[in-house]
Amino acid sequence: GISSYKADGTRQAAACLRGLGTPLLIHQPSYNLFNRWVEEGLLDVCAAEGVGVIAFCPLAQGLLTERYLGGIPDCSRASKPNTFLKREAVTEPVLAKVRALNTLARARGQTLAQMALSWVLRQKAVTSALIGASRCEQLDENVNALGAAPFDEAELRAIDAACR
Repeated sequence: GISSYKADGTRQAAACLRGLGTPLLIHQPSYNLFNRWVEEGLLDVCAAEGVGVIAFCPLAQGLLTERYLGGIPDCSRASKPNTFLKREAVTEPVLAKVRALNTLARARGQTLAQMALSWVLRQKAVTSALIGASRCEQLDENVNALGAAPFDEAELRAIDAACR
């Protein structure tokens, strides 16, 4: 497997590995509602090459959960030093997007985390998503994303608008 290669690099890696008699089976990129670089050709390359995609960070380090709706909690990742989610990244404009997405999730009968996972997993090339659950309740909530109804076009447009 490989991680975080762009489309051209993935195509080259797959060809190189094929030449060595070793199939490229999996690509592990960061992918979530706020981080969509994989949509710039990578998902298409992975599908064409028969490479599964395991999205990491589908909840944006917890930002795409209900944890940050009221700001930065004291015990959160963003409140601690040396974490990937930096306090300065959790701005009011970002939180406004999170709140708008939460409203859309509730309209779907989901939590924000469930909708964020359902959204990532809707892509045919995405075979799995890595979650960082620290409590059993989080794991239960995340697994429940699998039973969600498919997104309709209006929901996808609304999600895209909320993320801008």
